Amino acid sequence: MQPRNMSMSGAVDLSAVKAAAEARQKAEQARAQRAAQPEGGPTPAAVRLVIDVDEAGFEQEVLQRSTEVPVVIDFWAEWCQPCKQLSPVLERLAAEYAGRFVLAKIDVDSNQMLFQQFGVQGIPAVFAVIAGQALPLFQGAAPEPQVRQVLDQLIEAAEQRFGIVGAPVDPEQAAAAREAQAAAEPAEPVNPALAAAHAALDSGDLGGAIQAYENVLADNPADEEARIGLGQARLLDRVRNADPEQVRKDAAERPGDVATQLAVADLDLVGGHVEDAFGRLVSAVQRSAGEDRDAARVRLLELFDLVGPEDPRVVAARSALARVLF
Repeated sequence: MQPRNMSMSGAVDLSAVKAAAEARQKAEQARAQRAAQPEGGPTPAAVRLVIDVDEAGFEQEVLQRSTEVPVVIDFWAEWCQPCKQLSPVLERLAAEYAGRFVLAKIDVDSNQMLFQQFGVQGIPAVFAVIAGQALPLFQGAAPEPQVRQVLDQLIEAAEQRFGIVGAPVDPEQAAAAREAQAAAEPAEPVNPALAAAHAALDSGDLGGAIQAYENVLADNPADEEARIGLGQARLLDRVRNADPEQVRKDAAERPGDVATQLAVADLDLVGGHVEDAFGRLVSAVQRSAGEDRDAARVRLLELFDLVGPEDPRVVAARSALARVLF
């Protein structure tokens, strides 16, 4: 999904002289410690490229580690459907970048304090920590090419502003680690058509993804994974060429125009503003009639599916929808 902020421009200012000097000093100390290790000894980044972090281990796993390598934080939850699209992309890129950054995964349901301290407005949300300093990267899922762009900017900023280069992992080590992790996970049957649809979605080929998911559903209408994937691809396709400022301006000027309200709701959901998206569509259902009302109701149900039926925001919005319908 198109993220709300997919650039370094919205980040916390990391270039302050004092902070940069302290960060470079920490990075130099970390490199000196690595140089003192026996040759061939593993570095912290080489041991684990993807880590699960909780509140108890945050200081050591994230803050201390960030003096040696940029740490990218993925805030996620089991019920979050967009998270299930983004997290595998981040994990794959962590392995591919081979130690240039470490991915820390934080389950927001189990770590509410961290969720609040970072000021997360919606998930998935991705932050980075460099030399103990946090900066927001983007909110909402995103196509892989755009995620790569942000990671490249992050790594460049870490190197130029703080002197933090990370600890590159030997490609064979990284491959062996991925194989060991895969071997430890239970194998699941792979549907080639569904895998191709996922690959198209991850690569940003939205037209191809939509067609591929539709093909899967034509063969098996009960395939829940394909149905959710199709909804994600269609949502991304609707917003990818949208001008957010113009869309919101049109919606403000024409509050009774259901089409403009649908467009803003899509942008809200992609940006992680789930409650705003739901509230807007419930209001559109309440104010409209006939085909317009049906269009708003159907779009709302589609967005419910993407967020997940167990999400408390979906439960609340379903109740609100029932009140305006009945």
